[in-house]
Amino acid sequence: MKPSALGSVTLLVALLGAATPAAHAQVAGTTSIGVAPADYQVVLLGWSARKQIIGHDVYNESGEKVGKVEDLIVTPESAVSAAILGAGGFVGLKRHHVAVPVTQLFARAGDFVLPGATKAAIKSLPPFQYED
Repeated sequence: MKPSALGSVTLLVALLGAATPAAHAQVAGTTSIGVAPADYQVVLLGWSARKQIIGHDVYNESGEKVGKVEDLIVTPESAVSAAILGAGGFVGLKRHHVAVPVTQLFARAGDFVLPGATKAAIKSLPPFQYED
């Protein structure tokens, strides 16, 4: 984020923080929607699934491309549990999709590393299929 944009966001957070108590006082007995001002910094520091995760390549520690992040699975408890990797195929055709726990992936220079992975190891994993 550009320094000027960060300053604007900081100002916005300060303004929202000042307005929040009044917004809560207007509606009794309801739950607030949106990110609380105290939690907004966590959102700013987090990753965008669309921009920084999905569609990015996955490599092994030797730099060999072993797949691509196609999707993320979020549990009912709001935790990201697995990354769905696509491997093989050409332009998405005959692509083999597998689920890999996100704890096995590490970020490196805008891409992801799955230590110990090979194309053969990914293809040997059971295919992932979405429930209907």
